[in-house]
Amino acid sequence: MADQLVQHNLAVDSAPADDHNTSSSDEKKSLDASVEIKSTDAGILAVDDLAYKDEALKLVGLERTEVFSEEYYRRLRRKLDLTIPPLCSMVYCTQYLDKTALNYARYHYPACIPIFFLPPASIMGFPVTGQGYNLVALSFYIGFLVWVFPTMYISQKTRIAKYLGINVVLWGIVMMLHAIPRTFAPFFVLRLILGMLESCVAPILILIISMFYKKSEQASRISWFYMMNGFSSIIGGFLAYGVSYTSDPNLPSYKIIYILLGALAILSGIAVLLWMPDSPTNARMLSREEKIAAIERIRDDQGGTENKKLKKDQLIETLTDLRTWLVVLSTLLTNIPNGGLANFSNIIIKNFGYTTKQTLILATPAGLIGIITTPLVGWWSDKKGERMLPIVYILIPTLVGAAMLVGLNGSTDKGALLFATYIIGTYGSSLSQIYAYNASNTSGHTKKVTINAITLATFCVANIVGTETFLPQDAPNYIQGKISILVLLSAECFLCLFMRWYNLHLNKGKRQAIAQLKRDNGWTDADIAKERERHAFLDMTDKQNPYFVYTA
Repeated sequence: MADQLVQHNLAVDSAPADDHNTSSSDEKKSLDASVEIKSTDAGILAVDDLAYKDEALKLVGLERTEVFSEEYYRRLRRKLDLTIPPLCSMVYCTQYLDKTALNYARYHYPACIPIFFLPPASIMGFPVTGQGYNLVALSFYIGFLVWVFPTMYISQKTRIAKYLGINVVLWGIVMMLHAIPRTFAPFFVLRLILGMLESCVAPILILIISMFYKKSEQASRISWFYMMNGFSSIIGGFLAYGVSYTSDPNLPSYKIIYILLGALAILSGIAVLLWMPDSPTNARMLSREEKIAAIERIRDDQGGTENKKLKKDQLIETLTDLRTWLVVLSTLLTNIPNGGLANFSNIIIKNFGYTTKQTLILATPAGLIGIITTPLVGWWSDKKGERMLPIVYILIPTLVGAAMLVGLNGSTDKGALLFATYIIGTYGSSLSQIYAYNASNTSGHTKKVTINAITLATFCVANIVGTETFLPQDAPNYIQGKISILVLLSAECFLCLFMRWYNLHLNKGKRQAIAQLKRDNGWTDADIAKERERHAFLDMTDKQNPYFVYTA
């Protein structure tokens, strides 16, 4: 790497240290930083105004000036844990319930029964049937795909938690409006809008977690809200089961579901508006001292917090970064099977010889598998500093279960078949690990926003494609669909190992570059540590920042 010398001139007019007697206008530090670059081979950006840097620099300087004890950091983390993960979990739970409400509204069991194999009549009185129902179901994903990129770039320009809260309230209203129409067109439009409004959820939650938590804490916090998928599937199934017994002809069961879930979403959105912090710099729940501590505790991770400026260079880098497309491929390989299993797992159980209501009860342990394995995998991922190996480990039971279903095809051993169906569900936590991979391995706010949007768009496409792996002509055993699970997830195991190796390879190159900097400029380890501090909040991407370390 060619010679590089980065010189920072920093003038700071600090606000008073007393966080109880400081006005909001006094909380900001005026910062005028200039950067002189002899060589740009490392991709270091020349920055000359605060708008181009991280929002964190409104409170802290380029170098660490305040030091907090580990006990102080632990108390601060506990305070964050009491607010951020619960709100994230509530939103994610609400989203899952609302996204699958159409299936609950038509039938009294969870959304795992494929619409192609159910009778045309709706026991809940849902007025749209046949191909119209299929199109209404598809419209959600159309809205999601169309709006996921615009909504993320809009969120970057706004206060991100407030933007999320408004979207949640709006989709709650849209949910309740589903109780009004009785024809295809309004339902199609409402589901389209619902998909648009819900497309911001996971990317924003990942961004919020990455702003407040260290890399070694992110996977577990993401897993806490992601396990709501399993929790919600259980709640939704039993809620729909109970509502299905209502007999008032003036208020069909499907309307009750939409009204209840819509009201829940509105309450969740209000809670987010009131209590979810947008970033460490403007978190009302934190004192000024705690805001600074929240920023300083993530400084060494080099991930930054947020920046309101949409940067073309970061957008281009995201699209040209090999790691982006590895994430896309990984998301496809894990979620094409998800698209099939999410829609067909219950009918697979039913085909073992159970009634519909027996299937409803027997399907609930699959949700419990997700509730147990997702936080466990997240905890282990943080403890070991790994992102890809946990995916490999959780795919092993899924591969064993799929192999058992193929090998036991035609068997009457219901116990073994049910066991195989249950352990297949361990793959579900793989997407939470991909979320954590993005959070821990991406720097630069525009790049974060873009990679999260790409991941969610890929997830949406994969689930649509996945429904085509279980074809009507393969009923009732769906051997081809089960084999596709084996093939795709086996390939994912090898891809995860490659992605892990590639990140370690990039880290090796960064260590060599830093060693070269020390030799060329006569820097000591202390000089490197100071430069690392100065780079933390310049809103540089992981590739531009020579001090960024990838998590394997």
